[in-house]
Amino acid sequence: MPRLISTLGPIGPERAGIVLPHEHIFVDLRTPETPGHAEAGTEDVVEAMTPLLEEAREAGIGAIAEASCVGVGRRADVLRAVSEAAAMPLLAPTGIYREPWIPRWAHDESEDGLFDWMVSELIDGIEQSGVRAGWIKLSAGDDGLTPCESKVFRAAVRAGMEAGATVGSHTLRGRVVLEQLRILDSLGLDPGRFIWIHAHVEEDFSLNLEVARRGAWIEYDAIGSPDSDALAVERVLRLLDADLGKRVLLSQDRGWFDPGKPKGGEKKPYAYLVKEFIPKLRAAGVGDGMVGALTRENPFRAFERG
Repeated sequence: MPRLISTLGPIGPERAGIVLPHEHIFVDLRTPETPGHAEAGTEDVVEAMTPLLEEAREAGIGAIAEASCVGVGRRADVLRAVSEAAAMPLLAPTGIYREPWIPRWAHDESEDGLFDWMVSELIDGIEQSGVRAGWIKLSAGDDGLTPCESKVFRAAVRAGMEAGATVGSHTLRGRVVLEQLRILDSLGLDPGRFIWIHAHVEEDFSLNLEVARRGAWIEYDAIGSPDSDALAVERVLRLLDADLGKRVLLSQDRGWFDPGKPKGGEKKPYAYLVKEFIPKLRAAGVGDGMVGALTRENPFRAFERG
């Protein structure tokens, strides 16, 4: 039976409810060599983030994909503690962010070694946390994949195929996504197991259409940011007009506890999409069935593991 692999164990679609495909609980955007990188007291993160997750749960959100991978402060132990405190399933990622956040060990590791590491985290668990990775999160530079980013990406595609996991990439330029899709095609990964994260940043909407028609997921995940909602509504409507609504994901890129800032910095709630954005979709003529697909069915299918 298809299910999501979460910090609270496997969950099915009924329990998942509304799924947010791109949020953050804990993230450190300083490079890994920075003193104090990803260091914070677990109890401090739990205290700060639990109320936001409880509010999300009360709004009908049943699972959240955490997008902080290796390089930007992934802490599976923290995710588990916060998840248990808030009774909110989180999908922890394996994978590595782009340069200059790629740690030294990953530069030195072979593609096969990275493949083995990702598969192990997807199947056996992340370090000693007791948490299995639910998906693979990567990134790519704006000018194209560097040799190391390409190595990481190829390893991730292979690991996704081996473990039945989805690969998502923070890629701001559509032409770089097309470069990634060529690698997917060469290795044989179904484009339906690939998420173009931050697709709204690409100004050329035709590239959103092209990638969606190839079968990949188009993720608009700045919802709630200044001046973002109107663009998201417009693009959703255009994809619906092209009969591509079943390839769209919606999220907010919100949170989060930042250990590099006093008390973890400013946190933004996760319930905005439900409370503020969905009414805007309805006002634009999006019916209940499609709202359900965009917020429940699509993200579950995007992350499901057999």
